[in-house]
This record gives sequence, C-alpha cells and structure tokens, in this order.
Amino acid sequence: MDHDDPLDDFTARAVTVDGITKIVHVSGSGPAVILMPEMPGISPDVARFARWIRDAGFTVHMPSLFGVDGAYPTVELGKRVYNHICVSAEFRVLAGTGTSPVVSWLRGLARRAHQDCGGPGVGAIGLCLTGNFALTMTLDPAVIAPVINHPSLPFDDLGALELSPADASAIAARFEREDLRALGYRFEGDKWCTAARFAAYRSLLGDRFDARVLPAAQANPTPPPFFAQTVQTPHSVATAHLVDKPGHPTLEARDEILAFLTNRLTAPPQ
Repeated sequence: MDHDDPLDDFTARAVTVDGITKIVHVSGSGPAVILMPEMPGISPDVARFARWIRDAGFTVHMPSLFGVDGAYPTVELGKRVYNHICVSAEFRVLAGTGTSPVVSWLRGLARRAHQDCGGPGVGAIGLCLTGNFALTMTLDPAVIAPVINHPSLPFDDLGALELSPADASAIAARFEREDLRALGYRFEGDKWCTAARFAAYRSLLGDRFDARVLPAAQANPTPPPFFAQTVQTPHSVATAHLVDKPGHPTLEARDEILAFLTNRLTAPPQ
C-alpha cells in the first residue's frame, strides 16, 4: 500500500447534517457501518479496511473528516493535517475540553445511514484520532456496535477519555440498559494509546468494554512514512500496522471486528 488510492470503487456523496456538508465515500450493501479515518486521513490502508467491511456484507460509509482522501501517509501530509486539527473547532484534542463537536455530525450521519440501509442498527469504527468517536456516537440510538481502535485523544492526558462527564454518564447508562458492548484494540507499548487509557474505558464500562492488547512485536515493521517516522510506535492494529498474512494476529483482530459487526448488525432487533 505504497501509493495513493483513487477510491474509484466508492461513491462520493455530499451529506449535510445540521447545515454542515461533508463528503462521505460509500460502498456495498447491507446494514451500515461508519468507518472513520485515522491520522492523516483516509489512507489506502483505511480504504482497504473499508473494502473488507463491505465484502463482509455491509454498506460502509467513510466520512472525509481531515486530510486528503486516498493519499498515501507521508510525514509532510501528517504535519499539515495535525496543524489543522489542533486549531479546528470540530476537534477537542486536549484533556478537559470535553467531547469533540464533530461527533454530533457523525451521529446525524449514523441516523441517516440507518434509515437508508435498515437493519437493527449501525456499526461505528474509530481509528486513532477518531477512536473514541465510535463510543461517543452511541449517544444516538442508531449506533449499537462500536469498535474503538487505538484511541489517541486527548493528547495531553494518556489516562483520560475524550468525553464530557455528562456524555460519559449517559453512555455508561445506555450500555447497561441495552446490554451493549464495545470492542477495543491497541498494541502493547503504544505511546499514544496507553494501558492507562484502556483502564479508563474499563472504569467507565466495566466488562462491557472488551479489550484486546496485541504484543508490539506483531505490528507491521514497515508501515508508511507517517507511521514509521512520526507515530514511531506500533499503533494501528487494523490498518497501517496490520500484517495481511493468514493466521497473523492482526488479521485475526480484523476478523474479530467483522464477526462482531455481523453478530450485532444482522441479528433480529430486540
């Protein structure tokens, strides 16, 4: 995956929620899954993950939230995207600033996708910067299958969650009331998504947070330049640091995610 991805097997749709329009790349059929990008955007590895989701029987929606859609993750692109995100009103990158406002738009996207695609609900997969967004999206009743991959926010408190206290309480209550469950993935030793952060999820959700921690040695040793030179740690379990070989633990993690989505989104509604 060492070149740009044209994304020509996706349909680019302009989706407006509360007066804000963003491009969403859509492909497939079946229940909806929202796959959010990681730094520095919808990379070829993120698009590959989207195709796996599509091929598993879902309508995958990739919203363009930052970066250049389909671009190979270079160090230069990562710097530009990081500088933009840090001053963007849509993202809360520091502890104590609460839930990122862009999640309200994403919840609206989930409602619309559920109306269009049907099924018992919608899946939400966050990656890195958007990792926790998958959990916050469960504030909307349409979202019933959250997958939290290596969540990196807030940057300045590695044991905190990117949530306001009110949102955290509401999410915990819904998980208990509706018997929801969230999957979480990280590599051991990841300096951006630490054991302390996963402990905070466990404190909030208890056993309803199903954590998976893979040994650092299982990460792809030759990821794209942004991950090799800027991230500098095993980080992206299902994308840049995935090893696409049968039986490899990262590929098995991908299969767990697909099985979780299948179980939650194709079962009869409660």
